[in-house]
Amino acid sequence: MKRAIRVGIDVGGTHTKAVAIDNDTFEIVGIGSVKTTHDDKMGVSAGVIQAFKKCLTEHDISPDEVMFIAHSTTQATNALLEGDVAVTGVIGMGNSFLAKRQSIIKDIQLDEAGKHKIVTHNKYIPLRKFDEGVAKRTIEELVGEGSEVIVASKAFGVDDKTEEEVVANIGKKMDIEVSQASDISKMYGLLRRTRTAVINASILPKMFETANSTENSVRQAGIKVPLMIMRGDGGVMDINEMRKRPVLTMLSGPAASTVGALMYLKASNAIFFEVGGTSTDIGVIKNGRPMIDYSVVGGHKTLISSLDVHVSGVAGGSMVRADEKAVIAVGPRSAHIAKLPYCAFSKPEEIINPKVVRIQPLDNDPADYIAIEGEDGKMFALTVTCAANVLKIVKEGDYAFGNYEACYKGMKALADDLGTTVEDAATQIMEKASDIVIKVINFLADKHKVERNQISLVGGGGGATALLPYTAKKMGLGYEIAKHAEVISSIGVALAMVRDVVERVIPNPSPQDLEDIRNEAIQSATRSGAAPETIEVQMELDSQTNKVRAIATGSTEVQTTDLAAKVDEPEAKAIAEKSMQIEPKDAEKVYLVAKNDFFYCFGTMKKDHQELRIIDKKGFIKIQRGDGEATKTTVGGIRNVVDAYWEELAVYKSDIKLAPDIYLCIGGKVVDYTGMLELSQLHMVMDTELMQHGGREEVIVVGARNNL
Repeated sequence: MKRAIRVGIDVGGTHTKAVAIDNDTFEIVGIGSVKTTHDDKMGVSAGVIQAFKKCLTEHDISPDEVMFIAHSTTQATNALLEGDVAVTGVIGMGNSFLAKRQSIIKDIQLDEAGKHKIVTHNKYIPLRKFDEGVAKRTIEELVGEGSEVIVASKAFGVDDKTEEEVVANIGKKMDIEVSQASDISKMYGLLRRTRTAVINASILPKMFETANSTENSVRQAGIKVPLMIMRGDGGVMDINEMRKRPVLTMLSGPAASTVGALMYLKASNAIFFEVGGTSTDIGVIKNGRPMIDYSVVGGHKTLISSLDVHVSGVAGGSMVRADEKAVIAVGPRSAHIAKLPYCAFSKPEEIINPKVVRIQPLDNDPADYIAIEGEDGKMFALTVTCAANVLKIVKEGDYAFGNYEACYKGMKALADDLGTTVEDAATQIMEKASDIVIKVINFLADKHKVERNQISLVGGGGGATALLPYTAKKMGLGYEIAKHAEVISSIGVALAMVRDVVERVIPNPSPQDLEDIRNEAIQSATRSGAAPETIEVQMELDSQTNKVRAIATGSTEVQTTDLAAKVDEPEAKAIAEKSMQIEPKDAEKVYLVAKNDFFYCFGTMKKDHQELRIIDKKGFIKIQRGDGEATKTTVGGIRNVVDAYWEELAVYKSDIKLAPDIYLCIGGKVVDYTGMLELSQLHMVMDTELMQHGGREEVIVVGARNNL
């Protein structure tokens, strides 16, 4: 029988890795890895193609078995970092002096040194003077000034973008790419929307070039399904949609690792970090959802949502910096950048009477990076992985497991140079490395209000076993290393869902406003490649900013596959006990609060609070709260339960009332209504969901106090 295979390809700083997953069994049936092709004329897309072909050919996977293929891309991020951007002409349109001022975008600096920037030219057309002739002459003027791509941005274009579309159609006839600001974001805020569109337009030529070459190669390999591209917010979109909005792919690599942890590890409340060779990507999963924020480019927030992943300049391959007395820093340069082999992955006999030399891996780097030089002139890097092997943190069979004797010889040279012991030198390295990631972990936990007693650290990437155990022990937290940690990002790409988001600022939205945005999100997800039958929409309403958000997710295939085996009630209870840190001897303290066809809800009393865990039938912890209540009811009875919880679970501090967080476990999904400030708005947003369900359908309502 022909298999159904999902292929995910992740582009890392050091390696590009492809993974093939059986859609029915969730089993990894193929892995292909190549060095990332930074220097190829096709850029990193050459590595995407090589890894993909290697994965298929080495594991006898037929092209017609591939039912889904997607890849992350560093092209957008790299183009911005390296200044490989097009000169961008901006056509602002409106009826006021304020609109004119806010649609003028100055050159956007892409680095602190000011070496790289997006060069812009600006024109403004008052709407009373707008027609096709004026628009065409304006494009010609901008091209004459050196513009290679155009942005069309109209004040209140999110309500009516007719003029933006006219400019785009004229540009198409003139063979000039035009980015419509209202296609990039539906948010009000002309300045930020226009700036975001400029960033998008500036990378269009580069992204077109690599997208075309990648798609052609996939087609030549016999793959017939659409090529999907990873977005920075953890979803995927069709390559044709990416050609319009390439800016959405920023940070898609870091996003992939978090999605992998979420879907493959059943992580619920966790700080996830993927430890590569050069950098570590750190993200937050809270109540089974990755945390989202707006991307920042050139010091300015854009209107592009991405997973809130922070990239830290320390990883398994990070080199050591030291003065004459002590280790002073670890990273950001890696052995890969310095083109030196790790001591850990070298043979002991290759390291002959070693001594410490101090080097500059790149021009303008400090000249205090440590290298180990043998008497034959061969040089080696001393890395975090080497230190972890010396301290025997890494176990045999781990991806980061190296040769202890070779690591010891290299570390002994550093210890002698510093006048200390081998163990102390290795510990100094691990202390400096872990301090860097701990700072980021604490920042993200505070930012997203993750309850500290419920945090676990989850690690992926080839360097995870080198850095994670030491960090977890130092923080006093539990940790887990992902199965197939070295390819967790590729797994995330392979399992990602199509996702699209529609955001609007609407003071006092009506039920019709919410229904319109919901339908717009469904249409947008369909254009991005989701089968309409599979799309689910979550509505969010921020009362403080009047922001309404519809998040649509769906699958590319008509039927979504259950990728995980079902768990029964005793198995679900065991998962809850472990999450609540209840010893087996105290298992009777964990009790069933409620259950329906899709979820189990377990509780335990800690002090005066009822701690809750909501676990779905696949074994995923969907909600974990330290102080809450849960009730099973029907769709028709939801409002009564919610209204009661709204008063009972409110927290009063001084003259402030903190409303509870409300969740509905309805159908096979959890709908999260956290952050609602007014009961009337909660009713309205819930109604957009409830109209999709029958009145007698069983639902579990969860309410949780906000004690943070």
